[in-house]
Amino acid sequence: MGISVKILGSSAASFAYNRHHTSQIIEVDNKHFMIDCGESTQLQAKKYHVKLSKINHILISHLHGDHYYGLIGLLSTMHLYGRKHPLSLIGPPGLSEIITIQLKHSRTVFNFPIELTEWKEDVQELLIDLPKLTIKSIPMKHSIPCAGFLFEEKPNLRRLNKTHLNETLNPSEIKQLKAGIDVIHEDGSIKYLNQKFTLPPRKHHSYAFCSDTKYHKDLVKWIKGVDLLYHEATFMEDMKERASLTYHTTAAQAGQMATAAEVGKLIVGHFSTRYKDLNPLLKEVQAEFENARLALEGYIFELNE
Repeated sequence: MGISVKILGSSAASFAYNRHHTSQIIEVDNKHFMIDCGESTQLQAKKYHVKLSKINHILISHLHGDHYYGLIGLLSTMHLYGRKHPLSLIGPPGLSEIITIQLKHSRTVFNFPIELTEWKEDVQELLIDLPKLTIKSIPMKHSIPCAGFLFEEKPNLRRLNKTHLNETLNPSEIKQLKAGIDVIHEDGSIKYLNQKFTLPPRKHHSYAFCSDTKYHKDLVKWIKGVDLLYHEATFMEDMKERASLTYHTTAAQAGQMATAAEVGKLIVGHFSTRYKDLNPLLKEVQAEFENARLALEGYIFELNE
């Protein structure tokens, strides 16, 4: 399978230098998830060839405008495009009230059902459980209730060794072998040895999206060892006091978090509008964690075996 992360927006607070508000598209097993939906997200989706009809899950990290002001517009566009199939909308306490009141006063009834779930503050919980993927919340430390999201592929089955495909394996025997079990004759002798007929399973991947948060070491336990980490880096280290006061993180702190959590790769975003040139910010984070990149719009980060 593998996990793909497409950046639609990565600016903090407001539009600046042609950088738009936070939004990402995550693709796993041909399923598409949207994380956050800042203003102009649907325009960015069109620019970067995202089909809205493929999005069946939208996850909102918190209720600051730069993370969800594009949501009602996006939902309305889905309605106007004739969407019929359900949409799963997962977000913070209060999101249901916000959506309901906007629809009430515009006298809008969508063509499609919305299954809305509000996550619980300050705890990790299982939000989505699919055959090949789970998504859990990650508690953030921000000025209002805020959560990140942990995408984890479920462990894969073993693979049949192609050199033995000419064997007369029936479906039950194939299932046993993929599950790591030897196939046994009725007399108890081994018919097919699992290690001979199968190869190790393909690697399963993980991605953690850490939204707006003050730097805090407790986060490490939620993201330990993930293959790819997105972490906000609103300010540079000379603005460390400002970052703490506003419950945000510096680029250096994001790099320190990636090092402490022993992640595979780091991407940073949510850039303050005070930075037109992002290269100094990138240098600062790479001084702490070398395998770091900027979450630039249109970029795709992929995890494959």
